Amino acid sequence: MTELRFHEDLYDGFAVDEAVRVYADFLDAELAREHETWVVKISASPHALAEGIDEVTLAAELSNYALGKTIERSRLPEDVLAAASSGEPA
Repeated sequence: MTELRFHEDLYDGFAVDEAVRVYADFLDAELAREHETWVVKISASPHALAEGIDEVTLAAELSNYALGKTIERSRLPEDVLAAASSGEPA
């Protein structure tokens, strides 16, 4: 199991959650909140391992995706960001 930590000053929580959902076919994940940090514990799924994708690679890819989504969300206008966070159409 690999533990990833995403501090709220640097990462958007919605972006971290989306990253976990995007890679759900390749890993088992546990999400938790500790103080000012989102904690994600991952294990590579049998499917990922059969495809030659190891846990270290999955951790790096998930982290990169979360960072990219955080940057993307930081550039959205406030009204669009609020709608995206609530699940409503903009």
